[in-house]
Amino acid sequence: MSRIAIVFITTCALAMAQKVPLSLKQAVDIALAPDGNTRVKLAAQAIEQSKARIALARGALLPNIDGAVSGQNFTRNIKAFGITFPPNIPGFTQPTIVGPITNFDARLSAGMTLFDFSAWKRLDAAKTGFAAAQAEAESARNIVADQVARAYVNAIRAQAALKVAEANLALAESLRKLAVDQKEAGTGTGIEVLRAEVQIANERQRQTLLANDLRRAHLQLARLLNLGLDRELELTDSLVMPEANVPALEDAINAARENRKDLSAQALREEITRRTYTAVKWERLPSIQAFGDYGAIGLDIEGAVGTRAYGASLRVPIFDGGRRDARRAEAAIALRQDELRTQDLRKQVELDVRLALDSISAATRQVQVSEEGLQLAERELAQAQRRYAGGVTSSIEVVDAQTRTERARDNRVMALFQYNQARIDLASAMGAIHRILQ
Repeated sequence: MSRIAIVFITTCALAMAQKVPLSLKQAVDIALAPDGNTRVKLAAQAIEQSKARIALARGALLPNIDGAVSGQNFTRNIKAFGITFPPNIPGFTQPTIVGPITNFDARLSAGMTLFDFSAWKRLDAAKTGFAAAQAEAESARNIVADQVARAYVNAIRAQAALKVAEANLALAESLRKLAVDQKEAGTGTGIEVLRAEVQIANERQRQTLLANDLRRAHLQLARLLNLGLDRELELTDSLVMPEANVPALEDAINAARENRKDLSAQALREEITRRTYTAVKWERLPSIQAFGDYGAIGLDIEGAVGTRAYGASLRVPIFDGGRRDARRAEAAIALRQDELRTQDLRKQVELDVRLALDSISAATRQVQVSEEGLQLAERELAQAQRRYAGGVTSSIEVVDAQTRTERARDNRVMALFQYNQARIDLASAMGAIHRILQ
């Protein structure tokens, strides 16, 4: 089944059902669909806009044809044009007003630029703009995939934290039962039962807060997917530690420079500015235009006869008040700014890769330490429960062990969350966010 079909089926299911399963891959596919995230839609519109700019730049080099039909009735004061006749002509009196005269003219006019180096360079810049818009669209898709992946991981973190809270509540209730049994057996006290009930109240409050946190995470994810906020999402992925293929530093940096679409888009924007600067610089060159017209003109439609004109003109820029030099200086500054942005982004890409590699290394160690800590805490809790049940110690030792176990569970959830975040950081830094979805 194709990816489009999967997205369509999943979207329909989301629209028809109140609660549907949703994996990370499905979430990203929905966000990147044509009707998905708003940022993806805007990027698609930017591509269409760049196509229009190409057509606009190309139009300056294509023929321009106009048609016109006019009719008028007029009078003229011939003396106002300096027209005079010899005086004292027998039988002739010089008129002042000529007319009324009726005139009809139907004509096609055409013009075309034969040579304008500046216009050609502007067309090249527009074509480069189309490539830049495509790169920016891919960059936008990567950003959206990154945002969705982070929101999804945050949601399954909240889900795992809620499960831990439920397990902690169950543990607190079992310890309360143990305290009640100890009291009834005469080996416990009422303060120990009360202490256990306070712990249960604390766990219930924490469970309520985490349930609200999970709901907020689901709403944020639904907003990124452009879904109705009344939809209930059932996340099928869990918070685990998948194997991460961590490359060497140099390999990661080279991959990032090759794959990062934001870097490609910035390089193309720099090229657009460079070609625009070249276009402005070559405005000093002469340009050649051809023109012509053909039509019928006469006193009326029946008496109109065909006339035509054609020719060419050479335009030589000489002086325009310094505006051309100012435009060239402005274009040169814009080019330098884009060159600086490209250099800065290259350094930022390398920094992103280095930080991501450090993060994933630290996160891997955190997961290992949290696993060891959880095992030790659970062993301590089990031993404290046995000692308390045997009357060797008080419930304070059990409560302390319970607190350390809960902290170890939370540490494990947070370590797994940070590890998955570090995986996303590395994939995004290398321009390969799609790899974490495989």
